[in-house]
Amino acid sequence: MSNAHGHTPAAWTGVTIAFIGFCVSGAFTVLANPLGFWAGMVIALLGGVVTLGMRAAGLGAPKAKPLRMVGEKQVQTQE
Repeated sequence: MSNAHGHTPAAWTGVTIAFIGFCVSGAFTVLANPLGFWAGMVIALLGGVVTLGMRAAGLGAPKAKPLRMVGEKQVQTQE
């Protein structure tokens, strides 16, 4: 497991955008404005899309290597 769980530019950016979206959505809920509510939800979903895009660009956490079982032999592969 990685000790950097969620501590990447992709994660921080996505969560920040989603948080802003939920704040917008909440404010428009109080104001009884359905269009503003749904605009906020779109912003929140945009946070997920941005996160995926940034991960694809290499700004997310690296993929974890598979764990070996106890007693499993290590096999050398040619790469």
